[in-house]
Amino acid sequence: MIATLLAQLKTTRAQLLKEIELLNDKQFNQRPDANSWSIAQICHHLVLVEASTIKAVAWGLASQPTTQPQRLNVLLLTDRTTKLAAPNIVEPTDKPFEVLQMLTLLSDTREQLTAFLLGIAEPSLLAKKAVKHPAFGQLALDQWIEQVYLHEQRHIEQIQESKKIVS
Repeated sequence: MIATLLAQLKTTRAQLLKEIELLNDKQFNQRPDANSWSIAQICHHLVLVEASTIKAVAWGLASQPTTQPQRLNVLLLTDRTTKLAAPNIVEPTDKPFEVLQMLTLLSDTREQLTAFLLGIAEPSLLAKKAVKHPAFGQLALDQWIEQVYLHEQRHIEQIQESKKIVS
């Protein structure tokens, strides 16, 4: 299970990096419009989501009872026709970022997530424990991890759209 999750995380992250690595700092920080995030803000949001996911899953493993949580359709995250509001804890900052700075932040949180996942003593518990997710309600811990790359795919599409405007 962990190997499959890590492979999906790696594939999606490679797509994200391909989208942003050639942008200059101006393009990276430019908002397509007043109501949209810049590509830098989208990436900062992804960093915050990944860090929050580590905390939620760690807390769930340590404190939640073992059950058989309902499996939810987390693929809904990739449907961009439904707008989702980001919880305050994962709202990006308004301050500008350099592309290289963000690449480092993305790398750091991914390394933390990977190390965390590889350090789980009983990976089977990920499917047997759940924690409340802001968009889905009670969500199995393995689906919390799955939502990281699905959420990233959602924002890759947003970045692709933004690049057409800011480039």
